[in-house]
Amino acid sequence: MQVLVFMKCLSFDCLCSFSVGAGLVTPAVSLTFSPVKLALLVGWVYLCLYFVQRTQFSMLVPKNYKSLANVATLFLGPVLLLVLLIRDVIKKSSEEDRSVMEIIKERLQSAVETISSLGSRSKNDYAVRLFDSSGRSIKEIYGHGKSKRQDSHILDLTEQIVWEALDYRASDLLIDPRDESNYTVRLRVDGVLRIVRQLDPHTAQAVVNSIKAVSNMDISERRRPQDGAFMAKTAEGSVSFRAASAGVLNGEKLSIRVLNQNAGMFTLKNVGLTHKQSAVIEDAISKPSGMILLCGPTGSGKTTTLYAMLNKVDLFTRNVITVEDPIEYVLPNASQIEVNPRADITFAKALRSILRQDPDVICVGEIRDEETAATALRASQTGHLVLATIHSSSNASALVRLLDLGVSSLLLASGLNFLASQRLLRRLCNHCKKPAELTQDRIHQFHKRKINYRNIFQAVGCDECFGTGYRGRIAIFDILILDNKLKADISSNESLLNELRKEGDKRGRSNLQKQGLKMVVSGITSLEELKRVVG
Repeated sequence: MQVLVFMKCLSFDCLCSFSVGAGLVTPAVSLTFSPVKLALLVGWVYLCLYFVQRTQFSMLVPKNYKSLANVATLFLGPVLLLVLLIRDVIKKSSEEDRSVMEIIKERLQSAVETISSLGSRSKNDYAVRLFDSSGRSIKEIYGHGKSKRQDSHILDLTEQIVWEALDYRASDLLIDPRDESNYTVRLRVDGVLRIVRQLDPHTAQAVVNSIKAVSNMDISERRRPQDGAFMAKTAEGSVSFRAASAGVLNGEKLSIRVLNQNAGMFTLKNVGLTHKQSAVIEDAISKPSGMILLCGPTGSGKTTTLYAMLNKVDLFTRNVITVEDPIEYVLPNASQIEVNPRADITFAKALRSILRQDPDVICVGEIRDEETAATALRASQTGHLVLATIHSSSNASALVRLLDLGVSSLLLASGLNFLASQRLLRRLCNHCKKPAELTQDRIHQFHKRKINYRNIFQAVGCDECFGTGYRGRIAIFDILILDNKLKADISSNESLLNELRKEGDKRGRSNLQKQGLKMVVSGITSLEELKRVVG
């Protein structure tokens, strides 16, 4: 549009410069028009805009320099690309001891194949590109030329499988052998696994190798457990993945965790807390010291709730340091440390170093051993607010597990202020849910307990929820505040601990059932889902 306006203005100025005399109009300047020049100008503008878009989403350009890079690319455009291309070709030629013409020929073949592959994809096909931690794409890792053409269909299949995981909103992707002649590709969606593909062993191993390659893992090692990381780039942004492989019967198993990029956007209101529960947690977070402990089994949403709590902390006035495995979301104005056993960075060692960095709030991703538990509890006694998680089935079992780890009852009672156990229930799909068909016996039970059963629904299944009847999840909580009386009982009363070991899980399950039943009668989830999760 700006080009057309410029051309109109230019034509008007030239017409105004015509000489007028004796009834004759004679042009002072001859105006030459060339369609080739116009086409080159339009092509140049569109190329510049295209490269600006590539720069904007490039992982090689730091965020602080995005604006400057966009302005430079807007004017330089293809010239900048040509300079970088020449530099890359010369560098590769010197490293590989090959002629410049050979490398240019391979680059042209690669470009033609990429354009043809893009043209062969329909509008509904996948749109995802995989990169390793250094920013190299999976196709760059596999190289160019003949080897790339031979592996092209495997790389496309790999990207398609990852795209399906993102499209289904999966939290995990599993590729594992069912028998000697069959591999399955399974996705964990809303906490439930489902089979989406079946592959022959040759194709499955090739897909596993491609993911291991982009995750910086050794593709020749199929028995020893390995772990790595990679990322995917889509139209909506970037997504991080954690990959782990292990040798199993009939082949090699690969597990991929899709890291929750939206975890930092959660608040205490939208994770499932009631107004009363949210007020209690906000009061605990506002205190300058003490430990807040979240407990639950694997996949119960503890990390998401932890981020929701951290979002309530004023990161500008309080020094917040986290130790995580892995870092699932980047918190602005917070210092985040990732556990790395290869570099001898463990929860316990990182926690000890954090105490020398003047923290106000410490977040421990998971308490796994006695040293981590004891250090975190001591930090909560010395003027630090500590947020942590632990794997346990209930609040009572969390107390028992801490004691079994070797933490003294006196240290536990003096440092721990707040416990919360949680579970995740699948939400009913609003497009297909229907009123539940209840038996007369169940209706009689609801009448007896004065529960309104009119808003109870059941799952059906449609295209929106991929036939499951559920879409998304919501958390239910069992909260325990450790007051002075309970702390005194923990520190001195051995019979209380024995009671917790026997009756604690039953009490916690009963409280979770009550919270879950409220979700059922509100039409958020179903009775079948509540029974599956809580029992």
